[in-house]
Amino acid sequence: MTVHKRAVGAMLRLRRLAAYFLTGALSGAVPGAYAATAFDAVAPIFDQRCVMCHNGDAAPLGLRLDSLENVLKGSQRGAVVKAGDPDASELVRRIRGQSQPRMPLTGPPYLSADEIALIENWVAGGLTAGRGAASPSQPARPKAGEAVTYQHVAPILLQRCAKCHAANGLKGAPPEGYRLDTWEETVARADRLRVVPGNPAASELVRRIRGQALPRMPFDGPPYLAEEDIRLIEQWIRQGARDAQGNPAPAPAGASLRLHGTLNNTWELDGLPLSVDAATRIDKRPGPGDYVEVRGTVQRDGAVRANRIRRR
Repeated sequence: MTVHKRAVGAMLRLRRLAAYFLTGALSGAVPGAYAATAFDAVAPIFDQRCVMCHNGDAAPLGLRLDSLENVLKGSQRGAVVKAGDPDASELVRRIRGQSQPRMPLTGPPYLSADEIALIENWVAGGLTAGRGAASPSQPARPKAGEAVTYQHVAPILLQRCAKCHAANGLKGAPPEGYRLDTWEETVARADRLRVVPGNPAASELVRRIRGQALPRMPFDGPPYLAEEDIRLIEQWIRQGARDAQGNPAPAPAGASLRLHGTLNNTWELDGLPLSVDAATRIDKRPGPGDYVEVRGTVQRDGAVRANRIRRR
């Protein structure tokens, strides 16, 4: 057992040393200058893998990882990083799996060996700040005339939605099988379409974050998404729900929908026109002002044909 522990310890030291030399080589740093790894280098890892849970007032144990100031502040139990000592830093122990539960909670996959080594190197080097490290990262907003792509809305979805809607989220399996941690899953049809390219009002995702459909999302709100964030997601869908490279999502014609909302006078769902005909099944005598469920199909022009309307 002692031999095994020594071997593991030696392996961890070699991994940290390799990462240190790699970081130094890339930055031109002189060997021994741990400051070559600054918070700027590790912040993207926190943004992509940790901030989806560890941000805002609902952060577990009050631990926020969205800025250097908050990382150093630690949690309700105290500091999570100890300058110069990765082995005694709870944050490092969690991402290694030495303390349980292992983080990020959405793993596996967990952080890669290189990512862990980079964070270890930052801690060992004294928690150097770097440039602009005191400010929380913000979603990139499109410039005037620029198309909205997934890279603009991904930070919102990852930080506020993917903590549950991921393969191994806070609720275990993603609710109703819907994942929001990748573009492919966000726009997927699966059992039904939640994002209708070109038609935000017919998109279940929008109706949930606006509170037109219940329960309102994110489930840990309030606070819910800011109006600015909701409008950006609507704009992204209106422009075709483009991927990070700017390619629009596949045409949705024929996809199934399940929408909730309030019925208006002229077969509208919160202002969304519904195509209703003799084949539409009407259950429980829904009337204006009633909260209803609509099962429908997306038409070629993006409109919604109601197959069934039922009062809830």
